Amino acid sequence: MLLETSRSLITKGWTIAQWQSVYRQASASPSELLSELLSNLSDNDPAWISVAGADQLAGQLDALARRLADVNGDMSALPLYGVPFAVKDNIDAAGWTTTAACPAFAYTARDDAHVVALLRGAGAILVGKTNLDQFATGLVGTRSPYGCVPNSFDPNYISGGSSSGSASVVARGLVPFALGTDTAGSGRVPAAFNNIVGLKPTRGWVSNRGLVPACRTLDCITAFALTVEDASAVVSFFSGYDAADPFSRPQPTRLPVHFSCKPVLAVPANPWFDGDKRAQLHFETSLRRLKDMGATLVDIDFTPFSELAQLLYAGPWVAERYVAIEHMMTEQPEAVHPVVRGIIEQAGRYSAADAFRAEYRRANLARQIQQVLATADALVVPSTPSIYTIAQVLQQPVALNSALGTYTNFTNLADLCALALPAGLRSDGLPAGITLIAPAWHDAALADFGMRWQVASTTPPGAPGVWQHEWPLSVSSGNSLGSSDEIMVAVVGAHLRGMPLNHQLTSRGARFVEEARSSDDYRLYALAGTIPPKPGLKHVPGSGAQIALELWALTPQAFGEFTAEVPAPLGIGNVVLADGRCVKGFICEPSGFEDALDITAHGGWRSYVKHAK
Repeated sequence: MLLETSRSLITKGWTIAQWQSVYRQASASPSELLSELLSNLSDNDPAWISVAGADQLAGQLDALARRLADVNGDMSALPLYGVPFAVKDNIDAAGWTTTAACPAFAYTARDDAHVVALLRGAGAILVGKTNLDQFATGLVGTRSPYGCVPNSFDPNYISGGSSSGSASVVARGLVPFALGTDTAGSGRVPAAFNNIVGLKPTRGWVSNRGLVPACRTLDCITAFALTVEDASAVVSFFSGYDAADPFSRPQPTRLPVHFSCKPVLAVPANPWFDGDKRAQLHFETSLRRLKDMGATLVDIDFTPFSELAQLLYAGPWVAERYVAIEHMMTEQPEAVHPVVRGIIEQAGRYSAADAFRAEYRRANLARQIQQVLATADALVVPSTPSIYTIAQVLQQPVALNSALGTYTNFTNLADLCALALPAGLRSDGLPAGITLIAPAWHDAALADFGMRWQVASTTPPGAPGVWQHEWPLSVSSGNSLGSSDEIMVAVVGAHLRGMPLNHQLTSRGARFVEEARSSDDYRLYALAGTIPPKPGLKHVPGSGAQIALELWALTPQAFGEFTAEVPAPLGIGNVVLADGRCVKGFICEPSGFEDALDITAHGGWRSYVKHAK
């Protein structure tokens, strides 16, 4: 059953690309579309704690107009121009009330959280703040005085938490993306239960400034979206080192951008499903799909992962939650949700000595986990062992919540990144997911493989009836080129017709579509030491030029094989064309530009090669 709180919106289920397309074509203005959207959001919807009022929307639209004027009306300089989004209500937005789902704790934020400021700076419009398990303590979505957030498929079941509201509004197509947080799995469990993507970045890659902490040393701000492309793009907009956040970390210069040609995925031997046969059969089906995609699956001993997962709540890290809301616990304990209060009160059981002993144990288990993952590209797990009804969780609030953390709790303690992916429906029609987990800074590689998984998927994302595109989806979501079962790729160098690597396309039956040019936000470099010589395309908004390129169409299988051959420092990402279309194309890691020659003035690789002879 689909939870509905409004009549069908014209924007329902739109991706970021679809919002961008409407604005580029001047089919409607942000004022028109966003006013329409807000007029149909219900205050009675438990997914929302607050929704933008007329004054808040008008203020943001005025600011958006000023930003557009500052860039001389160039909409491409504001990549999220007029795109609506929501944030979990433990993340500050200037002028909005932050509650963390506790009315007695509420305050009006003076400043935007760092992530919100970056998104608004890119042109995005905040339309609401979403419900959560109070103080982000829970994986269920039932621990809030603002109400339980029901599952978007069947309201008798939980939505997952703590980022329950954010997952719900994305799954129902009300916004194309929303922010959550993840300390123990709160950015992954709700994604699985609502058939959407949840991206939990490497800890410290995204600034937590302006976040009400749960466990400050572990918290990660996350992104929910219908597609991997949108989730990955959103994180790229708000990630980066923040010197004002003491837990922020600079990104290394050399990063993996894809898995090996034939990826090796570690799988828990004898995974636990809390007696849920449907969940077990569903995960086994997902593993067969991974094999069909060319992955090799290797069983591993899951013991160190399980032990570390248990340490999060059965250890002194609960004291971090106490520190975060100490004044509430000492001055107004009755205002804290009873289940949350009972959990946080356990902090008194632990001493400083206990904390050090637990940290030593954490380090030991994390090292074991890193050694296991060194033998594979990533770990694949069921996002949760099962799914429960709201009634079951209310009867057993702690035990069932703990069960849901089986495959999530260890991730931040072991310094790993994760991507929760929709994996279709169980035999009872409820959604379930898989999660890919890899060492820190493997975020791009996870997203790359996640897009391949998405292409091979047969069930559209989100709640029933929300998805507005044809499905299966090509990796180049949102562009109108080619047939629905083709993926469009822009090539700029050695893969052009007549160039030495063009055979990597033609041998796979790739179809030449057209010559085109990039938008004027790119620069082209001749990379040093590559054989054969190759260029690197660099995105430099406001200081680039149009670069000549070719568009080729590949089948999903051919695309996967083709991208597997792409060597570092090159990778595949999104490239915006001069006419506003967005396609997949070659990008380059920052390290690749070291000692590279800027050849932008030539306008393209073919011209450069001709003049260099």
